[in-house]
Amino acid sequence: MAVWRLPRSTAEPPHGLKYRLYCGRAGRCLVRYDNERGKGDHRHLGDQEEPYVFRSLVGLIEDFRADVRCLAGGDYA
Repeated sequence: MAVWRLPRSTAEPPHGLKYRLYCGRAGRCLVRYDNERGKGDHRHLGDQEEPYVFRSLVGLIEDFRADVRCLAGGDYA
């Protein structure tokens, strides 16, 4: 996980944070949340990519950990 606050607010990302949360195995991405320029907040689940609604930093980490738990045979509870 890498999260940092930008020195000033910008239109992208409006919440003022840049982040990259990654879980992979053998060089393959299993779960990744990031907000690269031009794509905004989104997540990768295997080969799928979908928008992600950023609520808060705590929520981001909770959502990422829930997806990782699900991969490990847990659930989303």
